[in-house]
Amino acid sequence: MSTKRDYYEILGIAKSASQDEIKKAYRKVAMQYHPDRNPDNKEAEEKFKEAAEAYEVLSDTDKRAQYDRFGHAGVGGRGGFNGGNMNMDDIFSNFGDIFGEDIFGSFFGGNRGGGGGGRRSRGTRGSNLRIKIRLTYEEIAKGANKKIKVKKYVPCSHCSGLGAKDKNAFQTCGTCGGSGQVRKVTQTFLGQMQTVTTCPTCHGEGQTITSKCGHCKGEGRVYGEEMVNIDIPAGVQEGMQLSLSGKGNAGERGGAPGDLLILIEEEPHPELQRDGLNVAYDLYISFPDAVFGTSVEVPTIDGKAKIKIPAGTQSGKIFRLKGKGFPSVNSYEKGDQLIHVNVWTPQQVSSEEKAFLEKVQASDNFKPNPEKSEKGFFEKVRDIFS
Repeated sequence: MSTKRDYYEILGIAKSASQDEIKKAYRKVAMQYHPDRNPDNKEAEEKFKEAAEAYEVLSDTDKRAQYDRFGHAGVGGRGGFNGGNMNMDDIFSNFGDIFGEDIFGSFFGGNRGGGGGGRRSRGTRGSNLRIKIRLTYEEIAKGANKKIKVKKYVPCSHCSGLGAKDKNAFQTCGTCGGSGQVRKVTQTFLGQMQTVTTCPTCHGEGQTITSKCGHCKGEGRVYGEEMVNIDIPAGVQEGMQLSLSGKGNAGERGGAPGDLLILIEEEPHPELQRDGLNVAYDLYISFPDAVFGTSVEVPTIDGKAKIKIPAGTQSGKIFRLKGKGFPSVNSYEKGDQLIHVNVWTPQQVSSEEKAFLEKVQASDNFKPNPEKSEKGFFEKVRDIFS
């Protein structure tokens, strides 16, 4: 089981918190553990990253819904930043704008990334990618590791993703002076009002390229492919979406990569059917076997299992194999296998068989006579799912 802390607990908010409350809570926690306030403090740095991971999930409506339903496993089992794909600069690049000038500028008396009184961003973040993965019942029950070749934008190997011909092919942006931001002062009846916006020339990067890389034409990325290793937790279900942070399209000019979204599909089993955590199987037995009893082998997710059919078993009887179903993706709970017995009625009989059946037809033993304790179909179904 995961030891990761609950995202709502990290930010100190209720599960019903609004997006505005989530944003304010993240700002408060991030200010408390900000590296500039806690220099050389590894514990504070980890809490800062932890808060960023929580905000990355809870601020996204789709990711939050997956997390609320399936916990950490629903967002890839590893969250956004703890997977090791994003560093401190990436956190500042993605979420710095919610803090404003007071933290990254005047409040801490400097900037991250250099230049002026603001913080420069690195390139443009890459877009997310969505793929589908089809899993067998066995893979769903045990968990699976898949290596998938994904076609996407990858960092340009010739310029290391920066988009420039070489490291000297940069110059400080003349519009913002390298800060990545421009300030505009307007006069209102209340006095002067100052606004800070991203520099339109360098798009917040603080510098411009004087000579572009010839291979990527200055984008810092090219279309290629990457082999991605995906760990899928046991118990996932059809339609569940997992998220692998940083494995989407590469960003432009060193920008943070997008995420890889994995949509789960279930491959139908030739004999079994899934019902939540439970597995259902229709067992057909002959009339003599129902009368005299028998032992049969039935398929399960992980092989065969032998069960005993008692003498006098009625059609519609349901047997339960405890723990032979699917595990829960977010707890220790495990489903069962339900075996529904069907007594097979022959559709054609020989003359000898017909004579025998006509002989026993009048026998009291062959006339339906259910006991009062015998449960009906709907009662059986209710007992199974109660």
